[in-house]
Amino acid sequence: MLVKPFKVEEWMNAYEHEAVYNIAETCVDSLTLGELIALSEEPEDFLRALSTKKLTYGHIEGSPEFRSHIAALYKTMKPENILSMNGAIGANFLVFYTLVQPGDEVISVHPTYQQMYSVPESFGASVKLLKLKPENGFMPDLNELRSLVSDKTKLICINNPNNPSGALMDEAILREIVEIARSCDAYILCDEVYRGLYQDPEANIPSIVDLYEKGISTGSMSKVFSLAGLRLGWIAAPADVIKSCFQHRDYTTISCGMLDDTLAVHALKNYDKIMERNLRIVRDNLQILDDWVQREPLISYVKPQAGTTAMLKYEAPIPSEHFCLELFKKTGAFLTPGSCFDMEGWVRIGYACDTEMLKAGLEKVSEFLHTLS
Repeated sequence: MLVKPFKVEEWMNAYEHEAVYNIAETCVDSLTLGELIALSEEPEDFLRALSTKKLTYGHIEGSPEFRSHIAALYKTMKPENILSMNGAIGANFLVFYTLVQPGDEVISVHPTYQQMYSVPESFGASVKLLKLKPENGFMPDLNELRSLVSDKTKLICINNPNNPSGALMDEAILREIVEIARSCDAYILCDEVYRGLYQDPEANIPSIVDLYEKGISTGSMSKVFSLAGLRLGWIAAPADVIKSCFQHRDYTTISCGMLDDTLAVHALKNYDKIMERNLRIVRDNLQILDDWVQREPLISYVKPQAGTTAMLKYEAPIPSEHFCLELFKKTGAFLTPGSCFDMEGWVRIGYACDTEMLKAGLEKVSEFLHTLS
């Protein structure tokens, strides 16, 4: 098995821990363990109960409580339709490991998280990319998608809300994609790790599993819940897919951490409190970013509708990696080069960090831009 280097992860691993102003992070500003536990009405009782847990493997497929709370995030899913994994990255990998065989055809939107197209390619699939273009608001061209599918198409991979652009497909677009997939009997895998982080308070976008009998949703506690350190995600899918994923999972995972599961259940019980906090952060911070973009003559963008990230187009004749490295070395501000998404002349920003961090980081980017003009 040959797999291409995971460009965005290699970039983050190399530099993020030294960043002074990390405005590349893709999670909503992370909660501390103390902040999470404090959501309980009786935090001391919660800690006392936690301390009595015997550290076994726990429930192999995820605790009944965890799977029940996750199922409640969907309209048609039951606990038996949920399987826990080590983050959404583990969930996505397990879906590919389970469904994709050499010679299969996989279609993926692009740009997106590189895992969505590089992993199936490494398993011997023929991967076709459906380009999301800024001039179209990073929305998929559905006529192009129709031209890409064939009787060999096994899986269509989408990401909603989209990373890195922050674009959001509405229900009408999703239903059209479902009809295209149904025409060739393909699965749809939708990475939904940013689901719920919408700028429009009236937005109500259904999950792919609630629209399509062969829809598969992956999610995690990392982005929306600000708990990346738990390393816990899930697959929501039809019963036959979950059964097959479970068989394949036995060779890779056994179980996820029981402490992660317990803390995730605690977060899910306090869903409304976390969402109130995190929606305030993403909405306030996007306004800060938008005001900054309007002031910067060398920067333009397609304003994101959801999620935590945006792609910024800069007007300077230097490669994006060079741009980000020079910015990092001179100011300590950390962005992700567009080259990680095959988008030269762009950089990705994660704007859902601590608000003061965002303001300070943008000031440093402005200082750097003024040296280029």
